[in-house]
Amino acid sequence: MFSDKANTIFREVIEKYHEKDNVDQEFVNPYDADKNLLEHLLYRKCWIDTVQWHYEDIIRDQNIDPEAALKLKRQIDASNQDRTDTVEYIDSYFLEKYKDVKPKPDAKINSESPAWAIDRLSILALKIYHMNQEANRDDASQEHQMKCKTKLDVLIEQRVDLSTAIDQLLEDISIGEKYMKVYKQMKMYNDEELNPVLRGNK
Repeated sequence: MFSDKANTIFREVIEKYHEKDNVDQEFVNPYDADKNLLEHLLYRKCWIDTVQWHYEDIIRDQNIDPEAALKLKRQIDASNQDRTDTVEYIDSYFLEKYKDVKPKPDAKINSESPAWAIDRLSILALKIYHMNQEANRDDASQEHQMKCKTKLDVLIEQRVDLSTAIDQLLEDISIGEKYMKVYKQMKMYNDEELNPVLRGNK
């Protein structure tokens, strides 16, 4: 099943990142884009999410230097754009894969594309990893650990359900029961023509 592959890669990424646990560490994708394009994209997607997860932790430090915070905000903006672009690359992969499938006359459209569901699955992998850390943190109270274990159980159940939904969606697309229709996100905040502040600084 596709979700098994995705979840395995997401775990691989998160564990690899935490070997150094540093947002500035070098990114190395072990999957060749020419030979394993989907795996390459999934690995890159989750790496972006993992680094950004830690960006978001750092910027919430109330004692952060204002100049460092501004620099980090720029990095978060760039990361968000990279994330969106990568999601769209993943959808392009599926559009190409299923381009010869003729949707049935009564085929339905899904509320989100496969890649945006995969985006949520990647974030969920990070939630599970970090909630598991909290549930087993030695210096935390028993009450904290128990609350986190309860939340962890819910997150794991959510991953099972979301994985099933993604697999079902891809199966439905492959047999023409559903069809893909992808919209570019058209984010405005990084565009010098659409963001009035950036436009004014030109």
